[in-house]
Amino acid sequence: MLSMSKTSFKIKQHQDPGTRGPKSPDMSDKRNESCHALKCIPGEYIREEAAHVRKSIPSQDGEATYIPGTLYCTNLRVAFLPDPSPNTEDCSCQTFMHSDYDVALPCIGRLLAVNSFTKAKVLTSTSTLKFIPEELIICCRDFRVLRFRFHDSGLEPQAFRVSMAIAQAHESSTRDGSYEDAALKNLGTGRLNQEEEVLEEEEEKKEDGSPTLLFQTLRDWEKELQRIGAAGWRVSPVNERFDMSTSLPQYLWVPSWFLDNELKRAFVHFNERRIPRLCWHHPAGSDLLRAASFHPDSDPEKEDMRSVETLMLAGHPQCVIVEVTADLPSPPEIQQSYSKLWNLSLCMADSFVSSSDEKWLSSLEGTRWLDHVRVCLKKASEVAVLLAERSRSVLLQESDDRDLNCLLASLVQVISDPHARTISGFQSLVQKEWVATGHPFLQRLNLLQKNDRDESPVFLLFLDCTWQLLQQFPGSFQFTEAYLVALHESSYVPFSSTFLFNCQWERGRRNQNRFLTQLYTPINGWREPLCLEILEKDGYPVKEATGASLPTIWDWSLRYSPRHMARFRNPCYRRSGNGGSNGGALNGNFLPQNIGKMENAPPGKRTLYLFSKGSLSLQAHFFPWKNGSLAKKGSRRSQGSEAPREQDRSRRCKTRSFLLHHDGLLLLPSYAGPSIRLWRRCYLRGSPETQVGLFAPSIVGLTEELDLLQERLNYWQARGS
Repeated sequence: MLSMSKTSFKIKQHQDPGTRGPKSPDMSDKRNESCHALKCIPGEYIREEAAHVRKSIPSQDGEATYIPGTLYCTNLRVAFLPDPSPNTEDCSCQTFMHSDYDVALPCIGRLLAVNSFTKAKVLTSTSTLKFIPEELIICCRDFRVLRFRFHDSGLEPQAFRVSMAIAQAHESSTRDGSYEDAALKNLGTGRLNQEEEVLEEEEEKKEDGSPTLLFQTLRDWEKELQRIGAAGWRVSPVNERFDMSTSLPQYLWVPSWFLDNELKRAFVHFNERRIPRLCWHHPAGSDLLRAASFHPDSDPEKEDMRSVETLMLAGHPQCVIVEVTADLPSPPEIQQSYSKLWNLSLCMADSFVSSSDEKWLSSLEGTRWLDHVRVCLKKASEVAVLLAERSRSVLLQESDDRDLNCLLASLVQVISDPHARTISGFQSLVQKEWVATGHPFLQRLNLLQKNDRDESPVFLLFLDCTWQLLQQFPGSFQFTEAYLVALHESSYVPFSSTFLFNCQWERGRRNQNRFLTQLYTPINGWREPLCLEILEKDGYPVKEATGASLPTIWDWSLRYSPRHMARFRNPCYRRSGNGGSNGGALNGNFLPQNIGKMENAPPGKRTLYLFSKGSLSLQAHFFPWKNGSLAKKGSRRSQGSEAPREQDRSRRCKTRSFLLHHDGLLLLPSYAGPSIRLWRRCYLRGSPETQVGLFAPSIVGLTEELDLLQERLNYWQARGS
């Protein structure tokens, strides 16, 4: 496993006096001699700071409590450092980007300066602030709301300077390349020694049964293929140089009898050259595939058609194409809904309106966010049933195969595969179906805030769907709500390689907007020399190492304390005895009963169905543009036979009665109105009534809340002693 060097990203006392502004170098050096000072990573420097600041912690009764400390603005983040108490932990153990106190500049959604004598003002880099703020409110894109109160007199010049410094740093953070520079400076730092890496992997195996697979090497793909028991498939290196498709991973799962020379004929017939390939093998024999839509301008020859048919059928007599975009919300719709939800949560945090208020609930319904969650779970459940009821290939098809296919393929596996419900399994799933497969994280999360037009939190919608499953089946997941909240927060932290790029190919190259974090040495020894030349030309030291320089998001210890990470594990988790969670192959002893089935095809006959809007229709052609009546219309619907219609009606009825089925392996959730709930702990973190101890719906939740309350009690006891 390509684990990242934790020493290469370890926080240290560091400042850049030349860019510090009005602060003198002597003063900076003197402060850095103290143990209780802000720890910076290489490339980070402090722009401004304000002492005697109090961080507000709201309570249900409306009376906030405060933690005194110092507020810092650096070129990378806003950080709050609490004042030391007699029992304060050693600062060498302080984690970088502590979620309670720090916020990365790209994570800032809105800045508000508040004064009791005038109206609150939204701050930007060009704002003219005509008053000294008494309070600074930071509304984060991850739904946190941080409130900092300055000196009671309201006459502290530091309050004005630090507020404007944050506004200016927020706007200039991406324009001046701060994150690129900070990342590249870590290329020259040392890695953990080999012994420490081996110990870490052994510890991870002991706890989870298997380490997190990053799917950056041939070995990772082979290991996962063996785990899912897909005997008729192999790992193809056909895209090892990214010359077939730059958005696909280097390695693909293809039928074992299919030669790479034949495989190459299929690429040109799909959008972005994203051909059908395996993403999961069902223990009952079905195969889940994913691909982009057919390219409307391609003109396949007879041999090309045979190659594409072979990929789609994958050795089965029947293939079901799932038209993903027909049922699920589009990325622009997801973004619009998420934006409405974010603004609604801020209104609630600002006005202290109850979440049970009818007007607020009506506004929540108007965001349509819960509707999007509902249709995603419904579609994933239907695909899971298609896979479970008989042996067939099920192909998820989306226009570019990079957004909704990622979401649906992941959800189907969480529902169907117990291994995907363990911590290492879930992390490997994200790596395989999102990171390696080319979900455009940089565009969709818009971490560097360069293009708002393409922003759409498809991945965060997937996390919400996973949370819904966790609420309905709490004992079936090794991880907790605290883990999902941490992952949601980490999505907006641009200090890891996981969410900073759009595909693996971009991770291997640095261009005008992106930077290198990966040096590939594939199995055949090929290495791309251009990346090294660019780095050496810019004066960055490059070592002949195969590890990445930025950590992945799964290096939790960089941001969270051991006590916090302990809350990621579910004490009520019921480990499946049928494999999956221990890394072994699954078995097929849970084939659902009483599910309506399509008729078996005659021997030697291959049939193609289209599954759209909950119904199946028989297709006359594998290639829609070969049908004269549908030439290049982009639609695959044909005049299906009348016979399947009655059958489809019966199947839908029986499927609805089966959706509550749960045997410990296949989790098919209820998606009726009251079953889909708002993720309050994530979306209402700025509201006092959602604080810890008030909404613990399960034993797992109570355990987490007790740990949090004990931690807070220890803090205040230490301050009072």
